[in-house]
Amino acid sequence: MSEQQFRYIVRLFGQDVDGTVKTPYALAMVKGIGYNTARGILMKIGIDKDKRLGELSDSELKKIEEALSDHAIKYLPSWMYNRRKDYESGRDTHLVTSDLIFYVRNDIEREKRIRSWRGIRHMYGLKVRGQRTRTTGRTGTTVGVKRSKGAQLQQQSSASSSSGGQAKK
Repeated sequence: MSEQQFRYIVRLFGQDVDGTVKTPYALAMVKGIGYNTARGILMKIGIDKDKRLGELSDSELKKIEEALSDHAIKYLPSWMYNRRKDYESGRDTHLVTSDLIFYVRNDIEREKRIRSWRGIRHMYGLKVRGQRTRTTGRTGTTVGVKRSKGAQLQQQSSASSSSGGQAKK
């Protein structure tokens, strides 16, 4: 058996991943794969989770890529997929890297086109998921709250009377 060279950079799903990191964390660096999904894939394939990614052989790396080859993780339940009940096909799929970015962009464009609530929020660059917008998410030169003249005059008069009382002591 020939000793395989340790690889510091491994090409996985079309992107470079650090080979010095343990395998589940290295898989989690790929867009669309989280830590728990990575652990599930490694368990089902039979690869040790404590190995570094650079220590894996070519056949083991090929097994990992084949596990996600047809937009589905073989042997894992569908609730672990990141795109359940696809809008166009109705199937449960799991997307990674550029496929995931492409489908999310298409979903946003579809929502804008049909003028749904979420689509309108995306169009105007506002928060989409129900977050507060009164004080956060401000862009541009907005600094704070503008006060009315009555409140400013009242504040100035109270400040001058309190400072005058301290000066007499």
